[in-house]
Parts: sequence; structure tokens; C-alpha cells
Amino acid sequence: MEYVKVTKDNLEQEHICCAISNNKDVQVASKKAWLSERFKDGLTFLKSAERGKCFIEYIPAEYAWCPIEADGYMHIDCFWVSGSFKGHGYSNDLLSACIEEAKSKGKHGITVVSSAKKTSFLSDPKYLAYKGFKVADSAEPFFTLLYLPFDENAPVPKFKDCAKHPHTDKGGFVIYYTHGCPFTAKYVPIAENFAKQKGVLFESVLIDSTEKAQNAPAAWTNYAVFYNGNYVTNEILNERKFAELIERLG
Repeated sequence: MEYVKVTKDNLEQEHICCAISNNKDVQVASKKAWLSERFKDGLTFLKSAERGKCFIEYIPAEYAWCPIEADGYMHIDCFWVSGSFKGHGYSNDLLSACIEEAKSKGKHGITVVSSAKKTSFLSDPKYLAYKGFKVADSAEPFFTLLYLPFDENAPVPKFKDCAKHPHTDKGGFVIYYTHGCPFTAKYVPIAENFAKQKGVLFESVLIDSTEKAQNAPAAWTNYAVFYNGNYVTNEILNERKFAELIERLG
């Protein structure tokens, strides 16, 4: 497998794996704009040269869009190998590249947000445990902060208090989101329009800075749905899923 490191110099020419389309597509445009700003913070986006979902994205934890305390670590934003790419050792290749870069830069280790059980949009906890990751901390309702320390004396990272017990003072449905995930640019407006059609109280909150992300009210900042102040899901909602959620929550 040949891999490509996406940089500011080739960003416009390369596909971004999870949303494969042209640069005029709102999902692609939003993600690439987000990436272009993160490169200056040391973000690495490594992907297969072939078109498909096979990539890893990581950044020094001090600049991670995640409410964690993990100074000196490298943080994995997203790690996705799926479809025909599975079962060929590509996950090992990508993770090894992350580990190698983190070690070369003198990091304490690697961190990543996962879950107790396999959950959509989060890295597979079983695979990460197999690769030596351990649970550093947890946050409601199901999030875990995993870490791979490079030595036994490495400090243990943790979630910030704001993410431990997700809550917001806003009523109705509220979606906090970033453009770190390209799908949000498409599906947040869909949810917003659907809520308007149904007369449902709804608000979307774009997290548009590192500071806001590091003080977000949930562990997973790319997409977080709340209802009447309580955390509901990290799953991105289309109309059908949103309708089912509205019915379930009354």
C-alpha cells in the first residue's frame, strides 16, 4: 500500500477519504478549510493513495479539538479503515506511523477517544487494546480516553471536568459540532431544516476554535446531540434518524 501525507501544498489535489467528492462539495470544502488551519498546529493527515476510507489524523494533544488534559502526548483525531481496506494490515501501518512520529518528537505517548464498546465514529476499543492502549479516564455516557504510554512513568491523561458529565442549559434539541468531521456540514443543516418543519425547538452550535473545543460540554466534539440539557448521542442524524429520536424522546 502506498500512503500519502496531506499537507497545505497538496490539500487541494488530494481526496480526504471520508468524503470523496470535488472541492465544491460542502463536506469536502468545510473539512479542507478546517485541515488547512490545523496544519500550523502540527496536524498530520496520512491516508492511502487509493480512494476510500483508509486514513489516520493526529495532532499534538495541546492543540487537540477535544476536552482533555494530555500535555506531551500525540492525540488521534480520527482513525478509519473500512470496506475493502480491512484485513490487510493497513491499520497497523497507519498506527505505526503515528507512533513513530510521536516518538521522534519526544512525546509521552498517544491518546484517543473511544468507548467501552464499539461505537459509530469512534476508534475500535478492541483493536486499540490489542495494540497496547489502556484506559486513562472515562466520561459519561460511554466515552473512554485511551492512551499508549511510551514509558511506565508517563503522566496519565484525563478528560476535563466539563466533559465528564455532559450537560447544557439549553432547552430542546441542541447539536454541538465542528468541521473536523466533513459530514456535519451536510447533516447539521438537514437536522435544522427538519426541526423547523416539525416545529421542534432546535439550535446548532458550531465549535469553531481550539479553545471552544477544549472546553466543550461533551467528550466527542465533532458531533454531540443534547435534548433538554441531557446528552443523547454522537451519531450523526439524517431525517429518518432524527424523526425516530424525536418520537422516542416525546
